[in-house]
Amino acid sequence: MPAPPRTIPSSTDLPGARWLRSSYSTGANNCVETARPVDGPWAGLLAVRDSKNPAGPALAFSPGSWARFLAGTG
Repeated sequence: MPAPPRTIPSSTDLPGARWLRSSYSTGANNCVETARPVDGPWAGLLAVRDSKNPAGPALAFSPGSWARFLAGTG
């Protein structure tokens, strides 16, 4: 069983993270954004946050866990 995601208390704890929104987003600000932190305790993981709350918390997934999640949504 994969490890559960880690909680990042605030997306501002990821300075320099480049947050990306899906090209399928309509611009209504009702989706999730992802980033790949490059340093700190979350380096190498994939961070996911709510686009409506950019300074709010985020979840950090291992690349494998995120790939399995995406495979299960399709």
